[in-house]
Amino acid sequence: QVQLVESGGGLVQAGASLRLSCTASERTFTNYAVGWFRQAPGKERDFVAGINWNGGTTDYADSVKGRFTISRENSQNAVYLQMNSLKPEDTAVYYCATVYGRIALGDVWGQGTQVTVSS
Repeated sequence: QVQLVESGGGLVQAGASLRLSCTASERTFTNYAVGWFRQAPGKERDFVAGINWNGGTTDYADSVKGRFTISRENSQNAVYLQMNSLKPEDTAVYYCATVYGRIALGDVWGQGTQVTVSS
C-alpha cells in the first residue's frame, strides 16, 4: 500500500481558498488513481474528488463541483486539491488515498489535514 501524507489545511473564512497537497515517497504512486476524501465530526468519510494516473480524467462529488479542482504533478509525486469559495460545510479532516473509481484501496489512512471554514 502506498503511504500518503496530506498537508495544507487551515482555518479560513467562508469564501476563502486553500490548496491541499498529498505526497508519496514511492515512485509507484504515479501508477495509481488518487482520490481526496473528507470526514466531518460524527459523519462518515466521503469521496470528494479523484484523478486518474496521468491527470487526464477527474471526478468530483456534486457538493464540490465547480469550486474544487484536483490535479497532479507526477514528477513531484504529488496530488493537489485546490479549494475555492469555501463554505462552513466544507469543514472536515481531508484525506487522500489511492483509489479505484470512488473507492479507496486498502484500509489504512494517514493523519489527514484539518480544514475549518468559519462563517
